[in-house]
Amino acid sequence: MWRQVARGALQPWSMIASRRSSSSSVSSTVNSILLRSLKEHYLEVSKMTPPPKVSPPSPFTIIKGALDHSGPVLKRTYGDEEISLFVMRLANIIPGGGDDDGDDGINQLFLHVNISKPGQKDALHFLCGLYPDALGIHSVSMRPTLENYGFLVVPTKYNGPVFQDLDERVRDALHGYIEERGINESLFPFLQAWLYVKDHRNLMHWFKSVGTFINKHKQASEA
Repeated sequence: MWRQVARGALQPWSMIASRRSSSSSVSSTVNSILLRSLKEHYLEVSKMTPPPKVSPPSPFTIIKGALDHSGPVLKRTYGDEEISLFVMRLANIIPGGGDDDGDDGINQLFLHVNISKPGQKDALHFLCGLYPDALGIHSVSMRPTLENYGFLVVPTKYNGPVFQDLDERVRDALHGYIEERGINESLFPFLQAWLYVKDHRNLMHWFKSVGTFINKHKQASEA
C-alpha cells in the first residue's frame, strides 16, 4: 500500500520533469531555426554591392569615425568659422516616412548645419531638406554646442520664427549665407552614398549581435 502511495506521489514530479524536458526541446528548436535564419540573412546582406565610392565636395572633409557614431559626418572651416554637417533620412525621423512616395523617401535627406565661432557659446543651426537637385531651409536657430563631436543640444529657449513666416528677402539672404559656405545640393551624392554604407554596416551589426545573444542563450539552456 505504501509503495502504491509513494508511486502515486512521484507521478506529478515525473510529469513536471517531462514537461520541462519538452519545453527545453521546443526552445532549442526555435533558437536553432532563428539562428539559421539570421545567418542566412547576414550572408545575404554581406553580398550586397556597395555604391560607387564618392568623395565629398571640396573643401569638406570626412570626420574620422563618423560611421561609428551619431555625430557629424563632414566638417570644414570658413574664415574663423567651424562648420559641421549632420545627416539623416526622413525614415530615421518618421518611421515609414516616404513609404508611399516611391523614391522620395530615399532621395530626401535632413541636413543639420552647425556653424560655430571661437569664444561663442552658441552656434548658428540650420535644419535643411536636401535633395538631388535642391536644398531648402526648414528652420534657423541658435543652439549651444557640446565639445564631443560638436553634437547639437536640443534648445531650451526661443527657437526662432517659423522660417516660411520670415520676409522673403530675409529667407533669400539666409539661403545665400549657407550657399556661400558650400551648403548646397552638391553634397547630396556623397551623403546619400555615406548613409547607404552606414545603414548596411548597422544592419550587419544587428544580425550579428542578435545572433550572438540567441546563441549564448541557447548554450546556457543546453548546459
